[in-house]
Amino acid sequence: MPSKYWLPPALWMAVIVMLSSDVGSAEHTGNWLLPFLQMLAPWATPTQLDALHGLARKGGHVTEYAALAALWYRAFARGRHAPPRTAAAIAFAISLGWAVLDELRQSLVPTRTASAMDVATDSIGALLAMLVAVLGWRNALDRATTALLWVGFVGGLVFLVLNILTGVPSGALWLTAPLAALLLLARRIYTRSMYARPPRPRPQD
Repeated sequence: MPSKYWLPPALWMAVIVMLSSDVGSAEHTGNWLLPFLQMLAPWATPTQLDALHGLARKGGHVTEYAALAALWYRAFARGRHAPPRTAAAIAFAISLGWAVLDELRQSLVPTRTASAMDVATDSIGALLAMLVAVLGWRNALDRATTALLWVGFVGGLVFLVLNILTGVPSGALWLTAPLAALLLLARRIYTRSMYARPPRPRPQD
């Protein structure tokens, strides 16, 4: 495999190692990120700013490993001419393995801790990148939207039942769960109508 394919992901792995050292600890990122978040949200309480800081750090994990998986996918799909699904599977496996090794290494850094949740977050980033690589942006977004609507409908329905049984007010769930169901139905009807349409006739020469 030419170096122009394997070198970028290898260098990105080195960047991840650097960021998982003391340089990327919560204390250091908080020194510059918390003032920035406070500027963006001056109304936020210290607790809310800490929550936003934590959310931003998790977003960094997703982004790091989405980029790593995408770079390895490019290396195998173009450098080795592997089929898309094979390249995606290899890229995801490498990214997941690096996430585990990186967390184990962090356990040796005094200011960092190893976390299985971080590995899960890293794997989500890599998986999302590979879904986009294999399915394309439109199909990946369509499937993700459908999955989220099902989660909103089924999860909302479960919580509605539990709240009724326990006497807890459900509030906005009375709106969001039926709305998710209606959107799922609308998507199903729209999809069927699109497939039912006859193909457009080609213009005659």
